[in-house]
Amino acid sequence: MENVRATSRPAVWLMLGIILVALNLRPSMAAVGPLLSAIRGDIALSFSMASLLTMLPVMAMGLAMFFGIGISRRLGEQRTVIVSLLIIGLATLSRLWLDSAAQLIGSAVLAGIGIALIQALMPALIKSRFPDHVALCMGLYVTAIMGGAALAASFGPLVMVQTGSWRIGLAFWTVLTLLALLVWWTQSPASSSQSTPVRKESFAGNPRAWLLAIFFGLGTASYTCVLAWLAPYYVEQGWSEQRAGLLLGFLTAMEVISGLLIPAIANRSRDRRSVLTALLLLIIAGFCGLILSPQYLSLLWPCLLGLGIGGLFPMSLIVSLDHLDNPQRAGSLTAFVQGIGYLIAGLSPLLAGIIRDRLGSFEWAWWSLTAVMVVMLLMVLRFNPSQYARHIR
Repeated sequence: MENVRATSRPAVWLMLGIILVALNLRPSMAAVGPLLSAIRGDIALSFSMASLLTMLPVMAMGLAMFFGIGISRRLGEQRTVIVSLLIIGLATLSRLWLDSAAQLIGSAVLAGIGIALIQALMPALIKSRFPDHVALCMGLYVTAIMGGAALAASFGPLVMVQTGSWRIGLAFWTVLTLLALLVWWTQSPASSSQSTPVRKESFAGNPRAWLLAIFFGLGTASYTCVLAWLAPYYVEQGWSEQRAGLLLGFLTAMEVISGLLIPAIANRSRDRRSVLTALLLLIIAGFCGLILSPQYLSLLWPCLLGLGIGGLFPMSLIVSLDHLDNPQRAGSLTAFVQGIGYLIAGLSPLLAGIIRDRLGSFEWAWWSLTAVMVVMLLMVLRFNPSQYARHIR
């Protein structure tokens, strides 16, 4: 595959296209939490059932990730992204006409499939086209993902208030899809050529691949659970939907800042362990504050969570990419890591919803995630870059 230098005009246009595409990868999920109270007013949804709106698309992302690399090699990068954006756009727009929980969940699953196809493709594309700037470009890509979540969480309730319809609050984000389609459609062939065929490789029998997948999955579990339940948690604390949505938007804005800064900082050294440890400690502090003092210093805890989660997400993928130099093999590894990881992460909103239904509070869900972060601190010790070649050849 022809490399595109990061200083060239086609590379800048390609990076802009990647950013606009990434903005579409979370609004279908992030817009739901702040509007959940209004949705439940129209559609009968328990908290366990509502958790499926986050769980099932994440699970669909995990399952579709295993086919994403093969589809992208068959269709080519440009057509794969266009088809995926059309799937996401159709799923988002369909929410204008939803009348049941099943239809709402179906739209979420359809969006998850489109999201997975893009997320399976992008790490390999970035490593191939920007070989000297992988950490920085991955940071921009993941930051844009979280930026899309911030937009949907912050402005979804405002759209609902202005239009009087939660359906429009969910479907409004089709405009992002149209913008991304417009820019991606105009990518030059040099910026969207097909990948060089390589032998199909399975990492299912590799212990290091499983360690990376579990690490990514547990870290993403904190992201999906916070995305699904932070706003409803604060609505239960007496906040309005709009105020709770703005708080989730603030958290995702902190994720954006962290997603930009942390990969750039980590790029100074191939040993990512100290950065990963710092990020996990921030998340632990954020969950503890959310449990012990949700009303006092209410901006601090989402700030800590956002900074930790926002950096952990790209760093988990960067550590996976670090293990292999070949872009196609590294892309296959990250597809496996994300596939297994999203299957793990998809369970967290459901488990938190069940805990809420059974115990009447989200606090035990936050405590459980705190314990998970402690386990991840122990896993970080295994990521010594001098031993990568020994684990994955």
